[in-house]
Amino acid sequence: MDTVTIFLTSEEVETFEDFIHDGRRYVFERLASDGPSRLADGPVWIFVDWVMDEMSGLEMCRRLRADSRLADAHVTMMLEGETEDERRRALRAGADDYMLAPLDRTKVLDRVLAVHAPAGQRRATQMIEEGDLRIDLGALQARWAGKPLALQPNEFRLLRFLVENPDRVLSRLALIAGLGKQDPPIDERTVDVWIGRLRRALKAVGAGHKLRTVRSMGYVWDSD
Repeated sequence: MDTVTIFLTSEEVETFEDFIHDGRRYVFERLASDGPSRLADGPVWIFVDWVMDEMSGLEMCRRLRADSRLADAHVTMMLEGETEDERRRALRAGADDYMLAPLDRTKVLDRVLAVHAPAGQRRATQMIEEGDLRIDLGALQARWAGKPLALQPNEFRLLRFLVENPDRVLSRLALIAGLGKQDPPIDERTVDVWIGRLRRALKAVGAGHKLRTVRSMGYVWDSD
């Protein structure tokens, strides 16, 4: 089943249940100021509040447009009023469109279902590039300097999540959450198994020591 990930900056999203329609699952996630804390499967839609705790919605929108992980996301700005100035500023900051706050689950789904492209027409960013590494999301294939990495699905998703969060120490729990593996819960040591397999695959293609262990804290992907 195809998945559409819907991010909201509002904490109300934590009460929204997933929705299945026409062969697609629409999943809701909270989006913090530092970007997504887990992998976003399929197309992405983001609803940004005009006023946020840590920054303005306009600044959040500008950050989203500079974030390679969300290059193809559809961004909707939630306006406090219907003034021409607010609409103009939202679009200049990078929003695709705008709606009036407040927002609820029904309004979100109505907007996404009304505007979203049919299944298969729009897909997530197809290529992630970092130095000699190329991750082809469409083909589910990763290559280092042209050499394919032999990866199982979990290791492929782990590599993608690490590369999308470079130079950042990620604990086992953060990696489990990032890969959406909390339900049903898995043993934290399973992450060590994934890491071991990923390291062996990287070593086999001459990738060196990009994946580093930080003792008692977790793992980090060292960017170029």
